[in-house]
Amino acid sequence: MGLSGVWAFEADALPLGIYKKPSPSRRFANFRLAPSSSLGLRPTAVISTLFPMADLKETLIPDAQWPCLLLHLGSWQGSFARLDPLGDLQTEMPTIIQLAGEDNNQAVRQTLNYYQAGATVLNDQTLERQTVLNYRTLNRGVLFFGNGAFSQGSLQFSPMADFGGEFGFIQGDRRLRLVQMFVAEGKGALSGITLIRERSPHSISSEQPPLTVDALLGCWKGQAVTLYPDWRSPDAFPTELTLEPIPDQPSQLRQRLMMPSRTIVSAATIQTTSAGSRLLFGSDRHATQVLLLPDGASCTTPLACPSGQPFFLEAGWLVAPDLRQRLIRRYDAQGGWQSLTLVVEQRVG
Repeated sequence: MGLSGVWAFEADALPLGIYKKPSPSRRFANFRLAPSSSLGLRPTAVISTLFPMADLKETLIPDAQWPCLLLHLGSWQGSFARLDPLGDLQTEMPTIIQLAGEDNNQAVRQTLNYYQAGATVLNDQTLERQTVLNYRTLNRGVLFFGNGAFSQGSLQFSPMADFGGEFGFIQGDRRLRLVQMFVAEGKGALSGITLIRERSPHSISSEQPPLTVDALLGCWKGQAVTLYPDWRSPDAFPTELTLEPIPDQPSQLRQRLMMPSRTIVSAATIQTTSAGSRLLFGSDRHATQVLLLPDGASCTTPLACPSGQPFFLEAGWLVAPDLRQRLIRRYDAQGGWQSLTLVVEQRVG
C-alpha cells in the first residue's frame, strides 16, 4: 500500500525497513467497529460524530505502528486516477489490492492487480499486470495513526531529486489515498497527483460527492495529533478552522486557523478549473493551492516546493457532510521531514 510503487506506477507496496516492533493491538475506545467481511477484512475503525472530539486523542495516538497497518488487511477494489497539477484526469486504471496477514500477522503479503483502463469486468482477460510483495517491517518514512490513517514519503526534499508523499485514510469499508509527486526536472514544481479510491468488494457505501467550496464553509472544531519520525512523544491539541466568504468579494475566501499556541489568518482566491475548483493562497511560484477533487478529497501543496523555507503537504477527506480528516506532512527549512499531523474535525456552525 506504499508510496514507492505509486511513484513508479509499478507496485503499491510499503518499502522495507525497520520502524517499530509490534505490540498488542490498542483498544479503539472512540470508534464504532465495522463487521468483518466474508473476505477476511479486519474490523476497521469508523470515526463517528457521536463522540466528543477531545476524546479522540487517546485513540488516534498509536501504541505501535504494525497493528495500525493490520487495519488495512483485506481486499480493496478501486482505481488509480492520474491527475495533472490542476486536477485534470489523465488516465484511470481499475485495481484490486489484496493485503493478507501471514505468520500470525507478523508479515503482510500484498497482491496488486492492474486492469485495462475502462474495463467493467475485472478478470484474467482484462488483467494488465500483477505485482506481489511481502514485508515484515516499516521504514522510517511512514507513520500510522491509531485509526489506520497514514502517510509515507520522502525524508528529504531536494530540487535536484524526485520528491513526494502519499496520504491514506480508512473509514469502515472504504479507503482513500492520494499521492503528490514533484519530479527533479520540474525543480520542485508539482508534477502530478494520483487519487486512489477503494472499497471492499461487497461494500454498499457510496462515494462522497466531488468536493466544493460550499461543502467546506463554516466553523470546524477538531482534535489534532502530531507524530514525529524520531519517535519522540506525540503532541495532541484542539483546533478550530473557520472558512468564510469575504463580503463583496465573491472570488475571495478567508481562512482562520486557531490552535493553542497561535492563530493564522489567510485569504484565498477561488478559481474555477476544468476539473472543478481550487483555492490559491498567495500569488508567487511558491503559493499554496488546494484542489477540490472527487469523493470529498482535497489536495494541498505548494505550486513549487521552496528551498530554504519550511513547507507542508496535505490531503483531506470529507467522509461525511460534517466530518473531515486531514493529514499534514511538514518539512523544515533544510528540507528534512519534520512531522506528520492528523486532524479530525467536525463542523459546528
